[in-house]
Amino acid sequence: MTVSPVAAPVRGAGAPSGPAWRWLGSLRLRLLAATLASLLLALAAAHGWLAAQFREHVLAQFDLGLVQQLDQLTARLVVDAAGRPEIGPRGMSDPRWEQVYSGLYWQVERLPAPAGPGLPALRSRSLWDAVLRLPDDALADGALHRHTLAGPRGEALRAVERSLQPSEAAGARWRLVVAGDPRDAAAAVARFGSVLTASLSGLGLLLALAAGAQLVVGLAPLGALQRGLQQVREGRARRLAGRHPSELQPLVDAFNAVLARQEEGVAQARAEAGNLAHALKTPLAILREAARQAGPSEFSALVAEQVQAAERQVQWQLARARLAAVQPRPGQRAPVAPVVERLLRAMNRLHAARHLDLGAQALPPGLAFAGDAQDLEEMLGNLLDNACRHARSAVEVQASREGGQLVISVDDDGPGIPEAQRARVLQRGVRLDERGGGSGLGLAIVVDLARRHGGDLVLARADAGGLRARLLLPAAG
Repeated sequence: MTVSPVAAPVRGAGAPSGPAWRWLGSLRLRLLAATLASLLLALAAAHGWLAAQFREHVLAQFDLGLVQQLDQLTARLVVDAAGRPEIGPRGMSDPRWEQVYSGLYWQVERLPAPAGPGLPALRSRSLWDAVLRLPDDALADGALHRHTLAGPRGEALRAVERSLQPSEAAGARWRLVVAGDPRDAAAAVARFGSVLTASLSGLGLLLALAAGAQLVVGLAPLGALQRGLQQVREGRARRLAGRHPSELQPLVDAFNAVLARQEEGVAQARAEAGNLAHALKTPLAILREAARQAGPSEFSALVAEQVQAAERQVQWQLARARLAAVQPRPGQRAPVAPVVERLLRAMNRLHAARHLDLGAQALPPGLAFAGDAQDLEEMLGNLLDNACRHARSAVEVQASREGGQLVISVDDDGPGIPEAQRARVLQRGVRLDERGGGSGLGLAIVVDLARRHGGDLVLARADAGGLRARLLLPAAG
């Protein structure tokens, strides 16, 4: 088995990845896309509806003008006693009737036409030598008919017609038609469409900017919540503080409640583990002392051996109970320097008889472990105790930050551990030097604790020839 450095956490493990998913995974982009799509559809529908309404209005006004001209033509039509039609002395008022191919035309023909097929009795000068070809349909007197006709130059004309029978015409019926070229109306519709497109485009841009601003303002509380979570994760805060919108406050309260409950559970588990340790230490100490006082015998040796085995099992079970309570919690931050200094003072007292040179290189200010201080003390304490028991004269501690990782090295100048044995010594209860003290659980506990926090323990050869234990842990921000 090979012990490797801690791997960087995988962000969003198991979740889809890729540019498309990152785009779809953004709430801001999805809301913005939905808003812009809705705006685009609404503006397109508004453009189509307004353009259609304007076109209908313009053409209705154009047709109304033709009807008014037809009414004037009807009022001016005079039929003499011989049945000959003519326009009254006041004539038609619009000057376009006299302008050739002006786009406004009128025509009067008898039903049926006696002057030969297709020849009207009267027509406007604007038609010149052309004739408006009317459909052969039945007309009730006074009723309006609307048609689309071919003009003198082949253009499409909108036309209105009616038939009438003047009282003086002695039974003769006459067909009156007024036609006009709607190109000017179509040009007005096109101009309106261009203006409408520009106006709605400007309105759409303003609405898009307003929607973007609304998203920024509306999602700002989520940004504040994200920053609060980041502070908790980096250990700069223990809870999500501040007031949040009513939609988010229940989530914040529930998250804070989970953090509080987790802290209570960890504290309770540690307290129970400590109580168990104190409850078992006294009986085991009594048995050990009784075996010592009994003198050398096979029975006392057996008792001493079993007491030592029981102590190992107690230590391991206590370590397991404590490890089960260890869960990396957001918001934890343990400065490294105070823990190292406190442990070095303790090791100086514990191993005073060996006169070891215990020291630490200058630790960077602000260097901190993103976890519980007691866990850091447990891991470093085991490493320092192991180094002091095997060192010849010196133990040195170094600490640094490498990216988001805290690296703490404990070096000794002892015999070291052969490379082939380094993985084995991290297993529970394994001691390469049976003459030394300890239960063989220290390094195994360190490995388990480190991995619970997303870290690891790596053994290597120290510069002084002994063992270098490199503890890799998540660094606090």
